Amino acid sequence: MADAPAAPDAAAPAVADDPAAPYRTAFGDALADASVAFGETTLVVRHDRLLETMRVLRDAAAFRYEVLIDVCGVDYSTIADSRRDGPRFAAVYHLLSLANNRRVRVRAFAPDDDFPVLPSMIEVWPAANWFEREAFDLYGIVFSGHPDLRRLLTDYGFVGHPFRKDFPLSGHVEMRFDPEQGRVIYQPVTIEPREVTPRVVRERHYADNG
Repeated sequence: MADAPAAPDAAAPAVADDPAAPYRTAFGDALADASVAFGETTLVVRHDRLLETMRVLRDAAAFRYEVLIDVCGVDYSTIADSRRDGPRFAAVYHLLSLANNRRVRVRAFAPDDDFPVLPSMIEVWPAANWFEREAFDLYGIVFSGHPDLRRLLTDYGFVGHPFRKDFPLSGHVEMRFDPEQGRVIYQPVTIEPREVTPRVVRERHYADNG
């Protein structure tokens, strides 16, 4: 097992011309990438080093990210209608340090596209609970160690993960009330796939002069 990242001993402000430098120094090969864009720092952490890295981000005086703002699932299978090489699914964590007035974004890719698994962050930030349930429900990312990984937003018995890019926009089934059975039933979707082209309608002679 790889050694845990060494926690910095004292608070060290980010270098003005490279805010990602302190993270590269602290975490070394636990980081697959560290970049700054639009004034925001993003760390890409290797999945097998994620838990130990997150503990240091929370506890080390140089970072002290006490607050987990959000956890988002992402499907990177395509970007701008083009196929993307590399792992498909990632979890993105947004962290806030109240002590140092700083934010950081952490991204970790699941190594298996067919069964994406990442470690749960509940033991580091208990607020991760429902965020991880949402990412599991919508993207199918499994968070190992989560104590209650159930769907959160979709209906009982829902099949599939609706935020995956290969999930059909209209879904697979529709729900309606059946007056003969006196209950809500599921049935195959009856909406026919079609392309909707916006049409501009103006009054006749709209552009005429005079």
